[in-house]
Amino acid sequence: MTTEAVPKLILKLAVPTIISMLITALYSIADTFFVGRINTQATAAVGVSFSIMSIIQAVGFFFGHGSGNFISRKLGERDIDSAEHMAITGFILAMCGGVLITILGELFLDDLCIMLGSTPTILPHARKYLGIVLLGAPFMTSSLVLNNQMRFQGNAVYAMVGIVSGVILNIILTPILMFVFDMGVSGAAIGTLVSQMFSFFLLLFMDSRGSNIRLRISKFTPNWKYLKEIIHGGSPSLSRQGLASIATLMLNVAAGEYGDAAIAAMSIVNRVCFFVFSILLGLGQGFQPVCGFNYGAKLYGRVLEGFWFCVKTGFFILGTFSILGIIFAPEVISAFRHDADVIAIGAVALRFQLVIFPLNVFVTMSNMMLQTIRKSGKAIILASARQGLFFIPMILILPYFFGLTGVEACQSVSDALTFILAVPLTISVIREMKQQISQQQ
Repeated sequence: MTTEAVPKLILKLAVPTIISMLITALYSIADTFFVGRINTQATAAVGVSFSIMSIIQAVGFFFGHGSGNFISRKLGERDIDSAEHMAITGFILAMCGGVLITILGELFLDDLCIMLGSTPTILPHARKYLGIVLLGAPFMTSSLVLNNQMRFQGNAVYAMVGIVSGVILNIILTPILMFVFDMGVSGAAIGTLVSQMFSFFLLLFMDSRGSNIRLRISKFTPNWKYLKEIIHGGSPSLSRQGLASIATLMLNVAAGEYGDAAIAAMSIVNRVCFFVFSILLGLGQGFQPVCGFNYGAKLYGRVLEGFWFCVKTGFFILGTFSILGIIFAPEVISAFRHDADVIAIGAVALRFQLVIFPLNVFVTMSNMMLQTIRKSGKAIILASARQGLFFIPMILILPYFFGLTGVEACQSVSDALTFILAVPLTISVIREMKQQISQQQ
């Protein structure tokens, strides 16, 4: 981690992580694709439910990134005991958080579906889908912790196998339950639930293999020391994912003013963009353990080398996908739902987002670096910007003046403003590390 060539090391860690992220994104892609064979309202119901999925992921990433960042730094400092205490603490707290989400979600299911933007025609589908998916919250939050802890230890292949296996099962199981057993939306939800449970138990098994830190219940220490580290390391992820949930909710409500087709279209656009964005997240997550280890070892030059390598590589990848997506936008949307209104709205929204999309590379890599090196304040601001600081005001303002076009363009405007904010926040930290390098020399 501290001696191998940085680009080679990042790619070695990033490739399995990119595969994991892409496959994870297929959970929602698969459900949207198969449910799209039913009708527009069912497609919209999956989109409405995505807000809750984002909250579940937010809790998982909060404990996973919070504990994982700490673990990578302590391994860089050769403090194995502290890393072991953090591993089991993050895991159990995430499990408890998932259980709480399940209980509250099931108790207030109908009110929750309506709050998320369900119209009367979407509500029956949303109730069926979300009621089942919520049962998997404890498994999803815990799986994300196991995945991230293994990844931050440099064991990305183990993490990949656990996640990929569950998604492959989901892709096979969902159409069988939906169409062979005629279970409709409920079949899609059951497929997702079973797959998440399978991933959880497989990741738990994988965690006991190789050089991974073992989960030992005797090391569980829910004291302020470890909770504070989780808060510092995981708050940016919680802010990012939590605000993404609120943003999706508000987007569904704003799109709902223009009918079920608008909700379905924006849902499809979000899935497609998230799928491409997963490549960037995987690359960044390959960078994070390198960043954490080398920052803990005070090898700041390697941290900066890794950062700029990821920015250049990510910009090329996202730029290529953006050009292709802009050209073939109608075909991409029609692959999910062959409805003229859905295609018309979705194609415009997809092109708006992809024009600005490559700017997210610098923003995402900056956020991951700031989070990993414990610049928590700046990381939280940046993590909150895209879906909170800018998106929420924009989704209230732009549709008021520009109608449906305002809904379609909202994310791209938010992305541009977030990039403008990211530049000074990141450059100041880069200058600090360069000064430390000069002092070392």
